[in-house]
Amino acid sequence: MKEHARELKASQKREDLAKDQDAKIAELSPSEQKMAKKIHAIVAKQAPELYPKTFYGMPGWANSDNKVVVFFQPGGKFNTRYSTLGFQQEANLDDGDMWACSWALTAIGDAEEKTIAALVKKAVS
Repeated sequence: MKEHARELKASQKREDLAKDQDAKIAELSPSEQKMAKKIHAIVAKQAPELYPKTFYGMPGWANSDNKVVVFFQPGGKFNTRYSTLGFQQEANLDDGDMWACSWALTAIGDAEEKTIAALVKKAVS
């Protein structure tokens, strides 16, 4: 919550938000940095309308209303065995009365990259 309060008080200039996200990614373990950077590249390609920022101290990507659509929760932040790729309610992932909004990640290979790309594209459709 302290991270989120700091984020709310921080500059809302997109270049400053991107720098904040870069700083948070730099704090991650090497394997988590690799995943966060790969997710960033996927989001930039599949949803260029989203911009980087932090979300409760984690890497996130927001829409033009400043609402986070997708975020990366590093496992090291909560001492869990996997990291999580998550989507907020602004993501258009609805599929009937029940759908997934987060995925566990231990690494991102070709198959995961394709899945993430499809999810991000659908989320902003």
